[in-house]
Amino acid sequence: MPLPIIDPAHYETQLAAKLQTLRADFAALDTPAPEIFRSAPLHYRLRAEFRIWKNAGTIDYVMFDPDAPQQPIALTQFPAGSQRINTLMPQLRDYLSGDEILRHRLYAVEFLTTLSGDALITLIYHKPLNDEWQAAALRLRATLGVDLIGRSRGKKIPLDRDWVQETLRVAGRDWNYRQIEGSFTQPNGGTNQHMLEWTCTQARALSPNRSLSNNGGGDLLELYCGNGNFTLPLSQHFGKVLATEVSKTSIAAAQHNLAVNHVENVSMARLSSDEISTALSGGRAFRRLSAIDLTSYDFSTLLVDPPRMGLDPVTLKLAERFENILYISCNPQTLRDNLIVLQENHRIKAFAVFDQFPYTHHLECGVLLA
Repeated sequence: MPLPIIDPAHYETQLAAKLQTLRADFAALDTPAPEIFRSAPLHYRLRAEFRIWKNAGTIDYVMFDPDAPQQPIALTQFPAGSQRINTLMPQLRDYLSGDEILRHRLYAVEFLTTLSGDALITLIYHKPLNDEWQAAALRLRATLGVDLIGRSRGKKIPLDRDWVQETLRVAGRDWNYRQIEGSFTQPNGGTNQHMLEWTCTQARALSPNRSLSNNGGGDLLELYCGNGNFTLPLSQHFGKVLATEVSKTSIAAAQHNLAVNHVENVSMARLSSDEISTALSGGRAFRRLSAIDLTSYDFSTLLVDPPRMGLDPVTLKLAERFENILYISCNPQTLRDNLIVLQENHRIKAFAVFDQFPYTHHLECGVLLA
C-alpha cells in the first residue's frame, strides 16, 4: 500500500471506510454495535523512524513509498508524529548537517517520545562507533537536551539511559511506565489510553461490587503482557494477576513498572502461551514457575493481546476454559477467525474499535466474551 496522506479533513471519511469493512467482515458473528474510539487526527504517533539521505553536504529525513521503493520522499515535518518529534526533527537535522563525525555513514534515525514529554533519539550507523563518535554525541546531547543512543552492527551505546518515562491517566489515577528503546510500546498514546480505559471498564463490569479487600472479581491470567501496559491498571480489578511474556527486556520493564506503581498483587513469568497452557494443564513443571503456586489462583478472566497472527490452536483451547475473555487485537481478520471458534462456548458481551493507525487500513479491536 502507498504511504498514507495525512489530512485531518479526510479523517472521518477514512475511518468510516474502515468501519464499513469491519462490519462486513463481522456480519456473520453475533456482535453488539462497537464502541468507536477515534484518534487525534494529527501528532498521534509517539515513535518514528526515518532513513537518512545525504546530498551535497546536507541531510534529509526520507521515507519510501512501497509502490515506488527506489524513490526517496524527503520530509521536513512528520504530521503523524508527536509535537516533540516535529520539534526535534529540524534541530537534529541542522546539527547533524554541520557535524561530519556524527553524519558520517549515518543510516537512519529513530525518535521515541511520550505523552508526558520525554524523548530519546537513536542514531543508526553503518560503521563501528568509537570514542570520537561518543564525544561528538555527548555534545549533541547537551545541545538538544535529549538522551541519545548510538547503534551499529551488534553494538548499542546509550549515552545515559535507553528508555523513556511515560505517565498515563487511567481511571482517575496516574500510572508510570518505563518504555525501553527497541521494545514494543503502543505507538498511539492517546488511543492507548482509550484502550486501557475501555478494558478497565469491562473488568469493573465483571464484578461491580468488588472492593480492594474482596476477591469477588477472581484472578486474572494475562498473556503477552509486554511492559505491563494493561497489567498495571487492570491489577486493581482482580484479586491476583499472573502475567506472562517471552521477552526478557519487556519482563524487566514490567517488573520495574510494577514496583514504581506499588502494585503488589501481580506475579510475572517468562513463558510463552503454549508453555503456560501446558503448565495449567499439569503437563509439565517449569522452573520459571517454581516460585509461583498455580493452585492458589482462582482464575476467572483471561486477557490476551496477541501478535497479528492471533491466537494459535493451543491458546484457543486454553481460552475456552475461562469464564471471561478480554481480547485485544491488532488484526480484525485473525480476531474474526478466533471469535468463530470461541463463540461455540462464549458470547460477545462488548466490542470496541480503536483507531490506532489513522489513514491506514489497520484497526485495533477490543472484545469481551463471557
